[in-house]
This record gives sequence, structure tokens and C-alpha cells, in this order.
Amino acid sequence: MERRIDLPGCNNFRDLGGYPARGGMRLRWRRLFRSDALHGLTPEGVDRVVDELGVGAIVDLRSTGEVGVDGRGPLGNRPPVYHHLPLFDGPLKVDPALPNPMTLADRYFLIVEQAKAPIARVITALAECSAPAVYHCTAGKDRTGLISAIVLGLLGVPDEFIVADYAATQENLDAIVARLTRSDGYRDALEHLPADTLHAKPATMLSLLDRMRVRYGSMRGYARDIGLSDAVIGRLEGSLLERDPA
Repeated sequence: MERRIDLPGCNNFRDLGGYPARGGMRLRWRRLFRSDALHGLTPEGVDRVVDELGVGAIVDLRSTGEVGVDGRGPLGNRPPVYHHLPLFDGPLKVDPALPNPMTLADRYFLIVEQAKAPIARVITALAECSAPAVYHCTAGKDRTGLISAIVLGLLGVPDEFIVADYAATQENLDAIVARLTRSDGYRDALEHLPADTLHAKPATMLSLLDRMRVRYGSMRGYARDIGLSDAVIGRLEGSLLERDPA
């Protein structure tokens, strides 16, 4: 199975299948996908997502403003169930104790701390999907990367694979940035982003995982803190895990 899936009009569509999980299990292939924004998909790309990959649910992590600028694109006219579940719709509250300037890992930790209810809704939606699902933000790196880390961590995927999955976006980042600079909605924002934002370095995700472990003990501890029940986590496992034949 190929993890990166080339789709015309999309730069960062990837399968989470194949990663090893706890208890001799692994993630099922072609069951859960992560992506950058899908509004630019061509008709051929839409056909592949719906007909070839069988995606039946889309979880859109973009803000209401972002969706207003770019819309849903051609997938809005096709069958997948659409969940608009933004992780945040306004500015994050910056802890004055944090260093200035903040690192990208600092910003990620702010999101996991301040977006607990939205994150719980996203994980619940993914757990309840009966068909293959894709979740995405704009670049498929930051918000999407956080949800990937939480899902993989809950399923017992070792840190090294969570970090590698995050860092894989780096290969596609030039194409993603080029697409965003062509958008009136993002061009100005990109110019004002801190310099360390436009990367997907392994050290960033390692730092986040370490901080979450210190604060919550484990990803399961974080799940309990944000109100995810064992039943939801059990459904997530039942949907995404299978016995590793190796």
C-alpha cells in the first residue's frame, strides 16, 4: 500500500494505515486519511476520493472564516458526510508564562490545552464513522498533525511513528505554501507568520509529545481529561485496528 496518495488538486493526502499499534495490532489500510484542504480537488481527484478510496466522511478542521473564503469545493456535491469541526474559530489565549517568541511546539500545546472540547468532538466523530474518513485543515500540517498525533497515540502507536508521520509533510510543504500564496485568503497571513511556522521538523512533535506526557501521563490520560469515554476509544480501536499478520 502507498501511504501518500497523489490526487490532482491536493498536495498532502496520506493514509494512516500500516502503523504498528499496541498489543500486536496495526492500523487498517484505506480506513483513515489525513489531508490538506480539499476544495481544490479536480473532478478526477474527487472521483478517486469517493469511488476509489470509498471516503464516506469528511472532518473539516478549518475555521468558519477559512471555509467562508474557500468553501468546500466540488466534494460538497458528492456523497461523503461532512462534519465542520473547527479546532478554534478565534485567537488563542497566550499564557504570559510562555516564552516570547513562542516555538511551534508551544503553539501546538496551546491548541491541545485550549481546544479540548473541539478535539473531543473530532475524535468522537472519527470513532463513529462507519466508512473510511478523511480529516483535514488548510495545509494538513498543524491542526491535522495534532489530530493525527492524538489518534495514533490513543491507539498505542510508538512515538517514532507519530513523529515520522508528522515530519512527512515536510516533503510536500513547498507545494502547499505555493498553493496558499496563490490564495487571497492566505497570502497576507503567510507573510506575517513566524519564521519557524513553515516547517514540520521531528523535534517539534517530539517536544509536544513530551509535554503532553508530563502534563497528562499519556495520550489516554489526555483523552480522559477532555471527556472521551472508554466506549469512544473502544469504537476507535474497533474501527481502525486489525491484527498485524507479521
